[in-house]
Amino acid sequence: MGLPADSHVHSEFSWDTGGPTSSAAGTMDRTCARAVRIGLPAVVFTEHLDLTGWRAAPEDFAEHQRVLIDADGLMQPPLLAVDAYLESIERCRHRFPDLRILTGVEFGQPHLDRQAAASVIDLTALDRVNGSLHTLPFRGHRSEPVTLFRESVDPADVIWAYLAEVPRMVTAGGFEVFTHLDYAARYWPTEQHGPFDPRCFEDGYRQALRAIAASDRPLEMNTGHGLRWWIPQWWAEEGGRAVTFGSDDHGTDGLAAHFPEATALLEQLGFHPGRRPEDPWTR
Repeated sequence: MGLPADSHVHSEFSWDTGGPTSSAAGTMDRTCARAVRIGLPAVVFTEHLDLTGWRAAPEDFAEHQRVLIDADGLMQPPLLAVDAYLESIERCRHRFPDLRILTGVEFGQPHLDRQAAASVIDLTALDRVNGSLHTLPFRGHRSEPVTLFRESVDPADVIWAYLAEVPRMVTAGGFEVFTHLDYAARYWPTEQHGPFDPRCFEDGYRQALRAIAASDRPLEMNTGHGLRWWIPQWWAEEGGRAVTFGSDDHGTDGLAAHFPEATALLEQLGFHPGRRPEDPWTR
């Protein structure tokens, strides 16, 4: 069986890759070329759509990204350059006719910025809208989990707060696929608190998964940091019926990372591919 589409990929049009004028320029072309080399049938370029700033620590970002943090300590990402992005998509489709190249965004905090997004891009015209939860409310602003961990907030409180916000995001809508449910867990302060143990938060994860499943949305199997076995297992046990696969690649080297292991695990759990490579796997 061939690989599914990589449905979570970033190019030079995502602010955290450096931008179109940086050394990251051309990653869309290079990603498409690599997709052809490794036999990937389709790729969805889901560029960041972030509309509200958040409190950030400069040390949590690359040097060229720190200029986006204003004098008040708020990260203010630039808006997606929609026209340039779509023009690049068309160029790549012409250059790589045998590769399915689809449009999309990774919409950060869609439950907060759904109306504002309409002034930037027509979400209904895209092939995929991934919804991601990157920030949490804290001291009058929102912050990423990694910043909250740095602030010496009880790490368990950060995880519980993240999981509590998932159902609110799901209820508000504005996206198709829930991405990287393990986002907060990625930054767990291992040196101070030991390895992250999902079993300590199992009830919260299961409640979040039930909320996503009840909305009939697919859950993304995010493989950029390896696949956490408990996410697909608990997803299946809590009634999840569809999944997509996404590497969250930002620089071509991680395209379709760990996809063979991920697809094998999902097959064991009863998920099967759809008609097209970009279709969610269902059970």
